Amino acid sequence: MRRIPKFLAAAVPLLLTGLVPLAPSAAAATPTCAAVSVPAPAGAKIESVQAERKTAYCQITVTLTHDGHDHVKVAVALPDTGWTGRLQALGGSAYAAGNFDGLAQAVKDGYTGVTTDAGVSLDGLDTSWALTAPGKVDQTLLTDFATRSVHEEALIGKAVTQRYYHRPATYSYWTGCSTGGRQGYSEAQNHPGDFDGILANAPAVDWTQFAVATLWPQVVMNQSHDFPSTCVLSAFRQAAVQACDARDGVTNGIVDRPDECGYDPRGLVGTKVVCDGQEFTVTAADAEVMRKIWAGPTDERGRKLWAGLPKGADFTWLAGTTPGPDGTLVAPGFPVAVKWVQSFVEKQAGFDTSKLTYAQYADVFRQSVREYDDVIGTSDPDLSAFRRAGGKLITFVGANDQLIPPGGTLSYRRQVERTMGGAQRVNDFYRLFSAPGVEHCFGGGGPEPTNALGQLVGWVEHGQAPVTLTAASADGKTRDLCPLPSVSRYDGHGDPAVASSYRCR
Repeated sequence: MRRIPKFLAAAVPLLLTGLVPLAPSAAAATPTCAAVSVPAPAGAKIESVQAERKTAYCQITVTLTHDGHDHVKVAVALPDTGWTGRLQALGGSAYAAGNFDGLAQAVKDGYTGVTTDAGVSLDGLDTSWALTAPGKVDQTLLTDFATRSVHEEALIGKAVTQRYYHRPATYSYWTGCSTGGRQGYSEAQNHPGDFDGILANAPAVDWTQFAVATLWPQVVMNQSHDFPSTCVLSAFRQAAVQACDARDGVTNGIVDRPDECGYDPRGLVGTKVVCDGQEFTVTAADAEVMRKIWAGPTDERGRKLWAGLPKGADFTWLAGTTPGPDGTLVAPGFPVAVKWVQSFVEKQAGFDTSKLTYAQYADVFRQSVREYDDVIGTSDPDLSAFRRAGGKLITFVGANDQLIPPGGTLSYRRQVERTMGGAQRVNDFYRLFSAPGVEHCFGGGGPEPTNALGQLVGWVEHGQAPVTLTAASADGKTRDLCPLPSVSRYDGHGDPAVASSYRCR
């Protein structure tokens, strides 16, 4: 099994610079780093409270259980000096519920930091905890991972902070991407009073559908008996970028709106592609595989189930092929999707997803929704309670995100608008931004937000709703992101490498 990519690991600290400061706490002396009394959340029992001195902060770890079987750790990092009165809870990635490595950065930025392991492995591709026996899912741990531990993380983080500093946190924030993004949406949907502001990027909302949808490329290749090489897949990607790049008025290797790119992969049939000393000729079968992957999964009647891979996005994780034992190419499938189907839908750790027919795939898709949507779907579009609580939600999605294709989040946002009275009313508390050329959470060469949390703080604490998100690419180009339904467009003159040359339209 391939190792979890760096961009699946908690990357949020890269996006959290430039914060709007509050006055630091005026405590006369650093509190003693020692265990404090913590009330147990409803339905839980505190097993232990331990304190550990870290560089520049005290970490208090609370272990709790719900049935004696699970042992959930919540770590709270409390700054020795410079505490701003804010709390920041950190989300996880893939099948890891938290981000313990991010606590030090939260402290450095003046926050009390808090995160949880939800009682499961911190290895994002480890689902060995999922089954108590073949055919039987560990419902306690699944509930911990899906929703419960995030809420308890908020409660315990606030309680420890108040007892440690002898005053409550003034403001509380959630930060997360991927699974961490889904956790943030879960809080907005289920516990709207937990956080004043939620930064939830590339969120894995509609988990029960997304987690099966991203298995689609493997199914397509196995059912087509055609496995395009990485070289051929890259040629399709490059051809799509070349065909659609200039539509936004700037030729920069980025397709701003992959959903509007009408490139037909059949145009590459017969083309010879050379890489690593090997020559490949693109076949009609290759083009049909590519067409289906871009179009997205369908059921046995051809009805669309989910968004496909964006044109211009990398293929490595969802549609990558590798040599099998006999040297011929195989499609291993996206590990997160494979693990979900094996551990939770089929409930057999060794289930072979490569054998799924189109009809069986559609059954698996429906079964996933039927069994788990109420548990981990995170798809409720009614955010009225969060709005009434005064909460603010910011999300950005990378237009080139292959791991959680942005179509899912865009669809969820449309459902929220239909439920809550249209885009303008929703933008009063929830703003969604698309980042052209950006991959999962970050990377890809497009403009990434440079101060997303700082702008969220400004919105929550000063009423400064972000008209745009400031963003920059790794090579220094700037281009601010616009809240949907607006998009950033080059104004036709000026330096295309400078944000002032773009307008929201």
